[in-house]
Parts: sequence; structure tokens; C-alpha cells
Amino acid sequence: MEAFPCHLLSVRILRLRNLRRADALSQSDCYVSLWLPTATSEKARTKTINNCSNPVWNETFYYRIQSQVKNVLELSVYDEDTVSSDDLLFTLCLDISRLPIGGPFLTLFKPDPRAQEELEVEFLVEPAPGPPETIITNGVLVSREVCRLEAVVDQSRPHRSKKNLSLAVKGSCEGTHCFRLGSDAIVTPPCPTTFHFVKYNEPTLNVELPVKKSCCPFPCCRSTKANVPAVMLNSLPMGEKVPIVEDKRYNLNVQVDDCHCSCPADLDVRLGYGLCPQEQEFLFKRKRHVAWALKRALGLNYDLQDHEVPVVAVMTTGGGTRSFTTAYGSLRGLQKLNLLDCVTYLSGLSGTSWTMAHLYRDAYWSHKSLDEQIQEAKKQVTKSKMGIFTVDRVKYYQQQLQQRRQEGHKTTFIDLWGLIIEYLLNDGKDNHRLSEQRQALVEGQNPLPIYVTLNVKEKYSTEDFKEWVEFTPYEVGFLKYGTYVKPENFGSKFFMGRVVEKIPESRIIYLHGMWSSIFSVNLLYIWNRINNSEEFWHRWTRDKIIDLDEEPTLPTRPYQLRSHMFVPAGNLSKSLRGVLTDRLSVAQCHNFLNGLQMHNNYLQSEGFQQWKATVLDHRPNQLTEHEPYVGLVDAGFFINTSCPPLSRPERKVDVIVHMSYSAGSQSQPLEQTCKYYAEQNIPFPNVSFSEEDKKNLKECYFFDQSGTPGCPIVVFFPLVCDTFRYYKAPGVRRCEAEMPAGDVDVSSCCTPYSTYCVTYSEENFDKLLNLSEYNILNNRHVLLHALRTAVQRKRHCCCMN
Repeated sequence: MEAFPCHLLSVRILRLRNLRRADALSQSDCYVSLWLPTATSEKARTKTINNCSNPVWNETFYYRIQSQVKNVLELSVYDEDTVSSDDLLFTLCLDISRLPIGGPFLTLFKPDPRAQEELEVEFLVEPAPGPPETIITNGVLVSREVCRLEAVVDQSRPHRSKKNLSLAVKGSCEGTHCFRLGSDAIVTPPCPTTFHFVKYNEPTLNVELPVKKSCCPFPCCRSTKANVPAVMLNSLPMGEKVPIVEDKRYNLNVQVDDCHCSCPADLDVRLGYGLCPQEQEFLFKRKRHVAWALKRALGLNYDLQDHEVPVVAVMTTGGGTRSFTTAYGSLRGLQKLNLLDCVTYLSGLSGTSWTMAHLYRDAYWSHKSLDEQIQEAKKQVTKSKMGIFTVDRVKYYQQQLQQRRQEGHKTTFIDLWGLIIEYLLNDGKDNHRLSEQRQALVEGQNPLPIYVTLNVKEKYSTEDFKEWVEFTPYEVGFLKYGTYVKPENFGSKFFMGRVVEKIPESRIIYLHGMWSSIFSVNLLYIWNRINNSEEFWHRWTRDKIIDLDEEPTLPTRPYQLRSHMFVPAGNLSKSLRGVLTDRLSVAQCHNFLNGLQMHNNYLQSEGFQQWKATVLDHRPNQLTEHEPYVGLVDAGFFINTSCPPLSRPERKVDVIVHMSYSAGSQSQPLEQTCKYYAEQNIPFPNVSFSEEDKKNLKECYFFDQSGTPGCPIVVFFPLVCDTFRYYKAPGVRRCEAEMPAGDVDVSSCCTPYSTYCVTYSEENFDKLLNLSEYNILNNRHVLLHALRTAVQRKRHCCCMN
């Protein structure tokens, strides 16, 4: 939390030379649009110069900017069209931090040297008057000072008919608000109403008064709208009620207050890549359970000190009902080996998130036999699903979705899918919420659950744009931005790190719909499953980004962005891209990054560098903080893994027990994870499988790369039926009559365990459950070897230090 000065930026658009034709019969009717979203939400524009290849404007625009924010000015050149929408010719993007402070700076941008086009612009950056602005930042995102405008309408006399009084604060979180002045002298909605805005962005209040009838006989003059002159909010006295409109029938009064933050803890988001205090406290308590369990499992004749206790994580993958079932088997196998208490983290996505959510209803689930939980799961998986769309059930869906909308959530088909999952896995209504799972962690008695999903963007595939989001009972957050909120606040409306409208926490069944959103598929995902490459489509549908020539050339430091030109794809390419990337449905939640701005040095942040993996990472105006909603989908649409949260360096995971429940290739998701981590420079073993292994996978693999600092040991359990077909328990062969129980088809196209199958027979449920449990039990020696190796390394590191 520091204070930094603001600057005044002047942009004078001078002229454009040698503009190419956009129309076949005439020169372009050209204008320039200016957009600097870190200073104002409004786009400015020059006048239009008609039928000219060398238009001259000589127009100046002014902005107030914060020096610690990544201010990227976008200058878009358009050809105005009276018949259709204006044609965007190109967009120039300039990092304002590259401009010198003090004195005008004239530069020529050359978008296309072949056409000899030149856009001439003059800039002036100078210190702004007034005190410096106090910001809160984690080096990637910035929270700026915010003010709150409170508006009150008092209606003293009734109107003959209902009329609207409209208020708008440009750039505020709320935007526009309308009051209805009624004939009963009651204002709806009830006053007061509030607007939240950035203090130093020079906001204005615009008031549109009710329509007044005219006595003029001509229809065009019968009604007029009387508007109050725009009010500069920074000119109003802080904390005092000010009259804006005084009328015989109603009065409008406003008051501006400073939303002061004396420390980062006053924000409703946590900006930081470290672990939250609650998780740190959990780890301290969990170490006692893990140390005791390791001593018993490894037969140690000494007590492990806190710094000698390795962090062990069980990582599961998705797969619908298949992963829901096998997760129970794997965990029961670990429990029978007395290794479940050695685990600190349990991560999952899709179907395994269903298992985890059911387990954590019981605050002491890992200390009890899982048989009762498994019998309940079996009951739900094997029951008839014919009642899914009965009249009563559809009425329940409608009532629940209506209630959710009234609470303030944005509903999509994914919310309906969550209600369907509720029916598939429960006998009645599931009122459980994510925050309630803290009860299972208060004493460190169970592993910490982590649920994983992806934030995606419209018109982009998951290969081009994906951002990891983790959910724990303590926090929900973006790994890439180091920004977290409490589960109780996830779904509420935020602005600049503050809750501006509290919305009730979602029931966990709606999170299930989001975590396992099979309806978020698009055509590019299907294409990738077949070809494993988007290069062909990129060639035809991607927008072009070209580095610009400048004269004179501006210096570029490592944290600064080079000026570049953005050329949109043609209409046909846009249409094709829309068809390929359009998802059937995506969960929509209020964006808790809303309003936050990228730090000027965000590209140099180690936390951001670790997780930046999108085509928009160098285009800060297009990143998630500018979106009112986040679109969350099943992480399996990128890689079927829940591993990324375990790779946060702050968690210091030493052993990852990788449980694969994927359909099709069992080795591919792990190989994809390994490749992704290599690209991100995240420590991870170099995983490789021989052709023979890929044809006939074993039950367990041990991967270790001890020479790489921070690299975890990975114990990989593919979902295969290897020796289980001959052994009903480790070392106990099946008799002839028991052989059918060991015949489990988990890989063919005719398997009864398809990802899209929601009902199993009791026999098939038992087979799959017993298979996943057996594979754990039969590889006890590999697990113990991994744990022993991790303990030895921790002790060795402690001795070295």
C-alpha cells in the first residue's frame, strides 16, 4: 500500500497520410476512436473526414492516469458507413509508460510500410496537480481509491402518471440507475441508491429529468426531456448532502463519501500470491496428523519435526460418474493402508468434485470407515433416473432458478445442469455450501479440498485463452492474478476489490454444474481431440498483431509493451471463428476482479509469469479485469487435471499421488500436463511412456527428478485392469467362479463406464470401485517408497541448512 502520483495525458490526433481505400468507389470516410479504459470507460472519437486519403483532424483529448497502472491507449481507425456498421481498418496500441514526462512528443506510427500509411500523433505527459493517490497492489493488479455517491429522491407530491428519473455516472460500477416517480408519491426502487467510482478518474453525474408534456400542437414538440448540466463529482464537498434538483414534486440530493482503505485487509479481495492465514493455520495443525501417520506407515523409530514433514497431495481427474465412483475406491484403498492421514491436499474436478463435496459433509470423514459413504453413493448411482423431468421436478427447477435470479445471480443452462446433478446424487435438496466445509478442517483432521475450474473467454478456444481458478473452503481465486475472495463473497458484485452488492453464497450444487460443465463444449475442442492442433484454424480465423514502426523510436524496457497494430479478421473469418469457438453454455458469475487494473510492471511478476499462457497476456485491455462476468467451465476442456493449484510454490508439495480416471488414453493427460508445465517453467518430472506401456499400462508408475529444485515426486495410477482380473486382493488369486468379477472394461468404446453414462448396475459399480481400490492396495510398496524418499529429502535439506 503506497502513494503514487497521477499524470495528465494529452493526445493530439494530427493527421493520417496515404490511407488505403476501404470502399471500392471512393476514399475512406475516416475517423479515429480513442480508448484508454484505465482512465475512462468512455471511448472518444475525432470528427469524420469524408472521402479523403490524407485526413487532417488536429483534435486534442485529455486523460488523467495513474503512473503505476499499465495504461495502454488504443487508437482505432474506422471507415464510417451510413448503411452498415463502421469498418475497423486497424487499431494501434501504445504503452503510455514509454512516453517521456514533460514536453510534447510528436511521433509517426507506420501501420503498413508497403502502403506508406502514417498516423501522426502528439503526446504530452505531465504531473497532475493534487496529492498522490494511494494504491494497493500485489505487483500484478492494482486497487485504486474509490468514492461512493449516494443519491436520494424525495417525492413530496404525487405525479399524475408514473415517470422516470435517470441518473448515470460514467465509469462507475453501477452505470445508470432509474427511479420511478409514482402517482402515490412513492419512489421505486426505495432510496437511497449508490454509485461506486474511481476517485481520480474525474467522474460526472448526468441527470435526465422526467418527460415534460408540451402544449404545442405539433407531435414532434409534444414532449421534451429536460436535463441537468453534468455535475463534476470531484467538485462536491466530501461527506455533505448536496441538492441537485429541487422541484415542487420531488427533490434529488446526493452525497459523496470516500471509501477509505487504511490497509489491504480493508479490501474484500486478497491481493497476494501467498497462502491465506486460514490455510497456513490449517497446515500447522495438519502436520501433527501427517507426522504421526508417517511414523506409523514407515515404521520410523523417531518423531518427525515440523520441517521434516513432507507435503503429500492426492490429485484426481474428472470423468463424470466414473470418476465419482473410482475416487471412493482410491480413497478407501489409501485408508486401508493407513496412508490417508499422510495426505495434506486433495484436489479434484468434474466428477471427483462430487465425491469430495459428499465426503466433506462429515467433519471427520477420513477418521471413519468409508463404507457407509460408499453405500450411499452406490444407491445414488444405481437408482433409476426416470424422474429427472417429471412435472414436479421441472417445477422445482423453475422455482430454484427464479429464486437464484432474484438473489442477484446471472443464471444459465449450467445452473439447470447443477440442479440435475443434485437430483442424480441426492434424495432431496442439497443445502450444503462450500464455506461450510471449514468445519472439516478446524483441527486439521482431514486433507484440504481444492476444486479446480477454468475461466474462458468468448471467441477464444481453451488453447488460446484459459485461466486457472481454484476453490477451497477458505478462498476462491485466480492463480494467475494472485487475487482471492472468501467463498461467501464469490458471486457477489465487486468493484476495485470491494463488495458493492452482497449476494448470498451459492449452494454447492450450482458449483457442481460449473465444475463439471459438459455443456461448455465447442467444435474446436472436438477438433483438438482428433488432431491435437489448432494451427489450421488459426491461419484462417486469428486476428493479426504486428509490431509497429515508430519515428522517432520510443525506448522499450523489459516491463513495457512494444507498440503494435491489431488487424481484425474479415467478416467470413469472424463468422467461422464464432461457429468454432461458440460454447453451448457457460457458467456466468460476477467478476470479483471487476474494476481492478493491471500494474505497470505486471509482466515482470513471477506469479503472473508462472501462469501466463494466453494470447491476450500482452494485451491488458482485453484481460479478465475488464469483464463484468467470468465464464467458468470444466478444466477437462483443456487438460483433465487438477494439478495446477498443487504447483503453487507456496504450497511446497513434495509428493503428488496422481489418480487418473480419464476416458480413452490414460497417459495423454499426464503427458499434456508435463508439456504444459515445461512451457511454464514449473518444476515437474519429465514424464514419458514407451509404446509398449501405452498399449499395456501398468497399475502404477513412479516419476522422480531429484536434480530439479522444487520438483515433486509423482506416483501415477492410471485406470487400468491389469492384475485385478486375476487377483481379488493383493496376493490372493481368483478362483474360476470369481473371474467375471475381475473382468472390468474401462477402456473400450463399449465400456459401461462412459463419461456420459449416469446410471450403473450394482455389479458394475462394485467392479469399478473394487478395481480402483485394488490398484492402490497392490502398489503399497511404491507409495511407501515415495513417502520414504520425500522424508529423507526433507531431513537432508534440514541438515544442509
